[in-house]
Amino acid sequence: MFDIKTFNAIDPQGLKYFEDPNFTVNQTEQPAGIILRSQKLHDYNFPASVLGVARAGAGTNNVPVKECAEKGIVVFNTPGANANAVKELVLASLLVSVRPLIQGSTWVQTLTGADVEEQAEANKKAFVGHELEGKKLGVVGLGAIGAMVANDAYRLGMNVTGYDPYVSVDTAWNISRRVKRANGMDEIFATSDFISLHVPLLENTQNLISTEELQKMKNDAVLLNFARGGLVDTDAVLKALDAGEIKQYITDFADERLLRHEKVLVFPHLGASTEEAEVNCAKMAGRTLKKFLLTGEIKRSVNFPTVEMTFASPYRLSIVNKNVPNMLGQISTIIAGMEINIDTMINRSRDDLAYTLVDIDETDEAKIQEVAKRIADSDNIVKVRVIKNPEEGGF
Repeated sequence: MFDIKTFNAIDPQGLKYFEDPNFTVNQTEQPAGIILRSQKLHDYNFPASVLGVARAGAGTNNVPVKECAEKGIVVFNTPGANANAVKELVLASLLVSVRPLIQGSTWVQTLTGADVEEQAEANKKAFVGHELEGKKLGVVGLGAIGAMVANDAYRLGMNVTGYDPYVSVDTAWNISRRVKRANGMDEIFATSDFISLHVPLLENTQNLISTEELQKMKNDAVLLNFARGGLVDTDAVLKALDAGEIKQYITDFADERLLRHEKVLVFPHLGASTEEAEVNCAKMAGRTLKKFLLTGEIKRSVNFPTVEMTFASPYRLSIVNKNVPNMLGQISTIIAGMEINIDTMINRSRDDLAYTLVDIDETDEAKIQEVAKRIADSDNIVKVRVIKNPEEGGF
């Protein structure tokens, strides 16, 4: 039996995956899995029972990812589930940046009298804008969201250039061939009228855009950040705006220093705030966590490698081990020493850790538990669990 602990309001369509006899939700203080949205877990005391954490969203800054990995806890996210929602907000922001729609609408609300229509017509020239067609958009990061932004901006008539040295093969197939590939970010900075950021916040991307990068941009450039607030050095961007080095900064991340600045437009983190995105994220998080708990397979993890293997044996061993030589030999020797045959084995590594699935041809659960104990007691092993082949699928 696996208990799932939830933080925040998780859409019922995501929790529906746990409506079977193998699961309960918020019934114990020893959960096997956690699903959350924005709750910060950096000060959370993880029970030893926790095997996986699923974030219903793309970013995992609110989860201590590295510490979880060291404890053998797999952290999942839901890349792409909210991509369309974020993309639409970025496109809306592009339009708002060239057409003073907010200012015009706000001004109209101040009008009074029977001749409101005439007043509006007489003063509409104050809100003349520009068109996006023919303008240059630079997209930094071509993941699920960045690729969609690039493709749809091109369809709006923009000239789009993208940069991402780590773009995946799957994403590459989905990017329009009309999107030009930049050789580096400097090319994006020097040529773009609009620059949109779509990269994760990591140690090496903190303040990705700071004084040096801003000085390379065009004086009339608009910088958009709907990825993570920490990607942009707030003090540096304010100085650049005041000095006329860039034209405008639009972001989805509130910071007191940015508020009420005439060249800054701040949204209250609305990127994924659509009913559809919340449902999609919850469903992907629930589906991914359920499959991991029932089969040991890992997909969409931010701290462990992807490991998928058909589950055709009576039992499976799921093993988290340090990424050192001869671990497979060590594990195989222990299993063979118990006179148990290995049906299938797969091992994948990521950074300092590796993950191993071993399907074994044995039905004596006591014997299997003894094997698991011997493996767990050996060197360089972080976590071991025994998984019985589930009778029902439903992923």
